[in-house]
Amino acid sequence: MKKNIFYAQSGGVTPVINATAAGLIDGYKSKKTNFGKFYVGLNGIAGALNEELIDIKNEKVSELNKLKHTPGGAFGSCRIKLKDSHKNQEEFNRIAEVFKAHNIGYFFYNGGGDSQDTTLKLSSFFKKSNLDIKCIGLPKTIDNDLPITENCPGFGTVAKYIATSTYEASLDVKSMSNSSTKVFLLEVMGRHAGWIAAAAGVLKSSTNAFPHIILFPERVFNEKAFLKKVSDSVKKDAYCVVVTSEGIKYSNNEFVSAGTSRDSFGHAHLGGVAPKLSQMIQNKLKLKVHWAVSDYLQRASRHIGSSVDVKQAYEIGKKSINYAKNGITDVMVTIKKGKTKAYGWEIGYTNLKNVANKEKVMPNSFISKDGFGITNPCKKYILNLIKGEDYPPFKNGVPDYAQLELKTIKKKLKKFKV
Repeated sequence: MKKNIFYAQSGGVTPVINATAAGLIDGYKSKKTNFGKFYVGLNGIAGALNEELIDIKNEKVSELNKLKHTPGGAFGSCRIKLKDSHKNQEEFNRIAEVFKAHNIGYFFYNGGGDSQDTTLKLSSFFKKSNLDIKCIGLPKTIDNDLPITENCPGFGTVAKYIATSTYEASLDVKSMSNSSTKVFLLEVMGRHAGWIAAAAGVLKSSTNAFPHIILFPERVFNEKAFLKKVSDSVKKDAYCVVVTSEGIKYSNNEFVSAGTSRDSFGHAHLGGVAPKLSQMIQNKLKLKVHWAVSDYLQRASRHIGSSVDVKQAYEIGKKSINYAKNGITDVMVTIKKGKTKAYGWEIGYTNLKNVANKEKVMPNSFISKDGFGITNPCKKYILNLIKGEDYPPFKNGVPDYAQLELKTIKKKLKKFKV
């Protein structure tokens, strides 16, 4: 009997995670003689634990065809990090039971570093349990912080959105600076890596002063130096635009915006650094400040998709079917830089051990000497990823995104108690 596929989406979603799903589905359809059914876990790995599986053949083809240009996680995502199997054997046994009950032989998990860790743990457990289940991780993160891969699907589109939003907001504040707002602050995601904030740096040129300041998690936040830079920028240009990563830290390694609560992965909840910086400026410099937090808007920004990003996300899904067909397992699919001088890329893979629970921060060579901007190599790197537009189709003036039914198949096992 042909083995079935199980695919799931995990963690914070991206503008192009569904493009990877589309590539995987299209790849499956082209190689259907090698596989059985294609199941998707409802809400990530929770779909396996709860035996909530979606058979894609029950979804309308017309809606599946919209996945490539639809943001969010069309099948539902989750923030569940499995502990080691010897500490959490009940959940691992449950997943194995569900996979055996539904003849799963291929596991594709679409997520970031924590999700690759889950894929690695499950693969190890399946081997110890003598279960022949091929495990392949599909990269996804707007933070662009997975190692080995040249870049991460999702980052290019978010970088394009942040650069565009910063550009538009900068023109706004510049036009009002004579008698109104002097400083604009934009807070973007990025816990330990400043890739997203760096994207705004592609705007700066001999004709554009903005953004005047970029704050990176890779650099210690110095309040005195920051305020001086703001003051100097306002004196010179009459206004100042600041883009800050949510994860900037003081010299004692504490987040400027850290809260007391934590998510299910054990990470401190961040967000709110923009109003804190705003308060500093108002209290010390007495300048009028406006701030904004891009938050979910940045990672759902499919309306202004990068064509490179969409193509890469799609090809990752499609190529992974070939890897599974050829028996490749325990890997994460990657993007590799082309060998020509002109920008090019191809799909490859690396062992899951090389990426699970690991982060890639910005190299020193990508951050300017004063710590408030990016270098030309960084600018070139980001420009390669944001060039080209991939707009979704519009209907009645708004994007026409996929609307899936998400009906799960009949369960074969008893309800699992967490």
